[in-house]
Amino acid sequence: MKPCSIREVKARQIYDSRANPTIEVDITLENGVTGRGIVPSGASTGIFEALELRDGGKAYGGKGVSKALDNIRQVLAPQLIGMDVTDQRAIDEKLIALDGTPNKSALGANAILGCSMAACHAGANYYQMPLYRYLGGAQADTIPVPMVQIIGGGAHAAGAIDIQDFLVIPMKADTFAEGYSMVVEVYNAAKKVFQQAGKPLSIADEGGFWPTGFQTNEEGLRLLTQAIELAGYRPGEDMGIALDVASSEFYNKETGRYDLALENRSLEREEFVELLCHWVDQYPIISLEDGASELDWEGTRLLTQRLGKRIQLIGDDLFTTNIERIRKGVEMGAANAVLIKMNQIGSITETLEAIAYTQKHGYLPVISARSGETEDTTIVHLAIATNAGQLKVGSAARSERTVKWNETIRVEEQLGTSARYPGMKVFTTQGLSLK
Repeated sequence: MKPCSIREVKARQIYDSRANPTIEVDITLENGVTGRGIVPSGASTGIFEALELRDGGKAYGGKGVSKALDNIRQVLAPQLIGMDVTDQRAIDEKLIALDGTPNKSALGANAILGCSMAACHAGANYYQMPLYRYLGGAQADTIPVPMVQIIGGGAHAAGAIDIQDFLVIPMKADTFAEGYSMVVEVYNAAKKVFQQAGKPLSIADEGGFWPTGFQTNEEGLRLLTQAIELAGYRPGEDMGIALDVASSEFYNKETGRYDLALENRSLEREEFVELLCHWVDQYPIISLEDGASELDWEGTRLLTQRLGKRIQLIGDDLFTTNIERIRKGVEMGAANAVLIKMNQIGSITETLEAIAYTQKHGYLPVISARSGETEDTTIVHLAIATNAGQLKVGSAARSERTVKWNETIRVEEQLGTSARYPGMKVFTTQGLSLK
């Protein structure tokens, strides 16, 4: 056996940031080098995502992963033994072929991704190089612009409000470290704004503030704008707002309407698009995610016609990191950016291919974590390896979030003068006016 051949694959159940079981995989090579991958999990999941295999039943509310673990131990691991860990494509193709289904439903995308991630880390460790350099080569030098949640709603806060995430993006920073420090100032200012408004400081799934007692969805935009100002920044100049609408969560597929439970009103597609456009006019919103349902391609196309030259329009549930769905979006002129989540597609190779396709066709990739996260930092290195330019991890609180932001600070320091931080050029070079 070659020193880089896989000698052992070990899988175990661990727990994510929502106290749900998830999968951790260790791969050991013939020379003793190891690699580890930990699989994240989403709450607001698209119906077109690769299948996360869960056990069902009573244990863990049906979220056990023993079936997926058995599939690793009995099916995947034996086939990986002896493979060259440095050939990531061959490994992922083997894993995908062993499953044999379009959405990885036979063995589970979580089982496949755990093995894929562990192999990738083992390969980087074999060459004794950082993961971003292993995946991206010498040209990997772009430190991503952070997109950070301040208020968490939707499925991340038990449906307290309809809109899922109210986030900020630093607009006037020369480095990631500087930009992220600006975000932290806004986060801490938001605490004071919430207290002044008489709202409790509860924390949602991704570390943002829980929107208790909100009367309207727009109240989140008002409070976030106040927090930006209280932190000493100018909304729309120093700090922009991003929204993850996650509209699939409140889209009524029977009626084709958007049902806003908080405000007890139901909107036609055109009315909902008009509402989002109004918010963009009234607030410093520079990025909007899933403004229409995953089933409403026409809604996304209409929104893109209205706002596609002004701000970033991200497809998450719409695209699910799937090249075929991204291709449809490009052909229709739907959205101008793609949220990239490894576990939506289920392997490192397919994730890299989705990023490359997105970039080739002039869309902006936004590398993203999930609401159920761990101490794994793979996505930080993935963002830098591909020069994606943007990273969305959650909030500035909770260690499963900060471990990723802090890793980005370290890599920026490690790269030194060769690090490139694009700032707002990540948007303006794509022709967005941000006005």
